Amino acid sequence: SLLVSSQHSVGEIERRLRLPQPTVSKHLRVLREAGFVESAVDAQRRLYRLKPEPLQEVDAWLAPFRRFWSAHVDALERHLERIDQSTPTKKRQGEDT
Repeated sequence: SLLVSSQHSVGEIERRLRLPQPTVSKHLRVLREAGFVESAVDAQRRLYRLKPEPLQEVDAWLAPFRRFWSAHVDALERHLERIDQSTPTKKRQGEDT
């Protein structure tokens, strides 16, 4: 969410995430090469911001899978609840029968 609303320098991201600068730079490079972030040069620093379009494409691609699995997970949850309700609870050791 850091890069969603505005652009930030590596140093700003590093401070906000409390990560070492090389780690932040490496991840930003990978994200930039994948097309998820873009950068612009401002004086002597590079500013990064999120590109929402590729993520929207991924979200659209995942939507049918989400619907499929959501329905199946809901059905599994209902099934497990029915089993749980129909199974008598075991008495603890030492309890009278």
